[in-house]
Amino acid sequence: MAGGNSSSSNVKWTKKDLLSRPVEHVDITSFDARPVIDAYRQMAYSARTLANASDIYSMMLKDKDCAVILTLAGSLISAGLKQAIITLVENNMVDAIVSTGANIVDQDFFEGLGFEHYIAPGSPEAPPVDDMTLRNLMIDRIYDTYIDEDNLRDCDATTHKIFDQFEPGAYSSREFIEAMGAYLARKHPKNSSIVKTCYQKRVPIFVPAFSDCSAGFGIVLQQTEAIEKGRGQVAFDSGKDFRELTDIKLACKDTGLLMLGGGVPKNFAQDIVVAAELLAERKTGKGGADLRKTNEVGMHKYAIQMTVADSRDGALSGSTLREACSWGKVDVVHEQMVFGELSALFPILASDAYHRASWKKRKAFKFSDLFEKGQGAPTFAEGKRTANR
Repeated sequence: MAGGNSSSSNVKWTKKDLLSRPVEHVDITSFDARPVIDAYRQMAYSARTLANASDIYSMMLKDKDCAVILTLAGSLISAGLKQAIITLVENNMVDAIVSTGANIVDQDFFEGLGFEHYIAPGSPEAPPVDDMTLRNLMIDRIYDTYIDEDNLRDCDATTHKIFDQFEPGAYSSREFIEAMGAYLARKHPKNSSIVKTCYQKRVPIFVPAFSDCSAGFGIVLQQTEAIEKGRGQVAFDSGKDFRELTDIKLACKDTGLLMLGGGVPKNFAQDIVVAAELLAERKTGKGGADLRKTNEVGMHKYAIQMTVADSRDGALSGSTLREACSWGKVDVVHEQMVFGELSALFPILASDAYHRASWKKRKAFKFSDLFEKGQGAPTFAEGKRTANR
């Protein structure tokens, strides 16, 4: 199949040509970033803030009673950060994840099925083919990265198949993603995946805007087919997501946030402090101000955010962690904003933490075990599909 013409030549590109260089995921165990962070500590600007953030993350990991909540926004897995995050999960350096749907479903689960992301030839400023040509070739573009849309359709169909195993009702995204992890563990055990690793390590994943990804296409297919056949539908319950994540905060007073990007995952993870306060007020009869004086519900004890968003427009993604303190969400003793691009900065922070090895003395919180499986939620253990009733 012929693609469009390059602006500088008459060379024609085929789909095979355009999807010939897979993105490779950075391995944070293969290099030791500690000397870099040690040097950055004596510098200025983003170098020093990154070093401060690295120190705070190490403090989180040394604090044995502190649970680490990782938030993901932006196209991080397609950029090559999957293996870095898997390493953190495998070594008890992350205890819960809140993410956009794109990272978890369209990118990580997608790769767990055996598909890949590809390095786009040329550059976004001088692409070899235009976006209309890419559309006609069924190639999707994320800045300088390509995805095979035909593979994404297979991903959509797989989420539909998994959702169809649930009995009618509303479920949290965590329950669906756990079933997706079980599916990968059974069907694709050798493929690398955050979803699969979290399922195995009992680290819950929450996607509060779950319809905004391939899971959304899967649920549209499931519900439409169910309506046509006159049977029950399944649905996403974002309220249950919020309640379950709040249960984690109630079960573990000391929490730390490692936030990559902003958006809904950032706010969702921060808001569980206020939700926990509301439940504590309901239980104790104390007003919010009195409750905060007694510190019965702790703010997030540590917080790091890495972002390129600006705070001056008043939007949430770039709002500072000190601003979050006024809302009662984040303590200001150990907090650091790092303004910079994640694919370049996060591997340095993660490698530094890995090689400082504070994680070796950490316990696995296994928060997924806090939640009973929803009635009718399927399991895929030992190659058998069963329904829990």
